[in-house]
Amino acid sequence: MHDSVLDPHHSVCEKPQTRRGIERRLALLLSATELFLDKGYDAVSLDDIVNHAGGSKASIYKYFGNKDGLFTAICDYRREMFFKDISMPFQPSQISLRNYLIQTLIRFYNHIIQPEHIAFLRLIIEQTQCNATLSKYLYEKCAQNIQNTIAQALLISHQAEEILCTSPDHSSLMYFGILRDIEWRVIMGMPLPTDEKEVIDYINYCVDIFLRGHHKV
Repeated sequence: MHDSVLDPHHSVCEKPQTRRGIERRLALLLSATELFLDKGYDAVSLDDIVNHAGGSKASIYKYFGNKDGLFTAICDYRREMFFKDISMPFQPSQISLRNYLIQTLIRFYNHIIQPEHIAFLRLIIEQTQCNATLSKYLYEKCAQNIQNTIAQALLISHQAEEILCTSPDHSSLMYFGILRDIEWRVIMGMPLPTDEKEVIDYINYCVDIFLRGHHKV
């Protein structure tokens, strides 16, 4: 669920206790997402969501507090779905740092080029322009979260003396800069690379340069 700092109604929201309640809450999330992506956030009313998902507005107030709380819960849900296969802890006994960094970027790339992810990213950008609290919340929960995961991997490797990385936080920002061009293309609706092998070769090349800068190839 969303943090109380983001939703003043959070304290009165209820967490579903039954399977039916869980299914009802999820149905509202999915229906609202579909409508927001199709019509835009401002054009969708709570009545629209209820008519699309079934049930009543009482369920929205019960589980989310209000429309803003519902949108935040959608962001949380999609964040969990988006990052569950990307932001994975580094386990040096099972994978080398190089392969871990390469595979993380490849997974990230494959996720951000999906049309639905692109559409939702643009919706988030639109909403955060008029909601500084939401912007800060999503940055901390999304961008900063995955950057911290990479920073921790770099720190582990530094402590094992496999690389020299005295500022893992700064290095993690540099690392994600590898896909910055593709992210900009996604946001601005520019054509994306069509040759997947070329993208993978580019990722391998950049990770090697990145590690070389940390005294590791």
